[in-house]
Amino acid sequence: MNKTILVVDDDTMLRNTLATGLRRNDFNVVCAESAETASEILTRISVDAMVLDRMLGGQDGLSFLKQMRASGNKTPVIMLTALSGPENAIDGLSGGANDYLAKPFKLQELILRLNNITNYTKPTKPQNVLPHGLIIRDDEFFIKTNSTNTLLALSSEEKKLLQNLINPMGNIVSATPMVAKRLRNKINSVSSDIDIVTVRGIGYKIITKNGK
Repeated sequence: MNKTILVVDDDTMLRNTLATGLRRNDFNVVCAESAETASEILTRISVDAMVLDRMLGGQDGLSFLKQMRASGNKTPVIMLTALSGPENAIDGLSGGANDYLAKPFKLQELILRLNNITNYTKPTKPQNVLPHGLIIRDDEFFIKTNSTNTLLALSSEEKKLLQNLINPMGNIVSATPMVAKRLRNKINSVSSDIDIVTVRGIGYKIITKNGK
């Protein structure tokens, strides 16, 4: 499953450059230009890690990170900074950052560090639970209807999207509208208990009839 990274930086060019580079390396990316926007995003989705600029406009990155940790949010964070000196790294790490990266840096170094902190925290993730009625068998998806298991005949793109949507449940995944629409139609043709909804500006999410 592709990892989802929240990039928080008020430098539009750097934010877009990081998002493009990470997506090319198979990450799902959500962007925020401020701590306030990032906080709102985190109330709606769960991410695997955050790339957080220290010197944001408005609430700065370090105080935002401390606020996150005080609220119990344990999302792995790599803090970016243009400030030099070991004391700044110490401030970031003592404030709750998992890693600290000084600008300028190479994209590959950021990717290696992201993989390190997300792989380290992976065992602590909750066990995934499938939506009621959805079955996986021999790498194929089925919908249980009464006493029958109906095969979902999915393309490779549709299957990958569904795998990402349920790992874990509640995951919000970016996808082309056409692929999402085809997958939604195939599921809806068999089950009225499972649906795929659009999360505006971010991607798609699978829900059950009770909205979870």
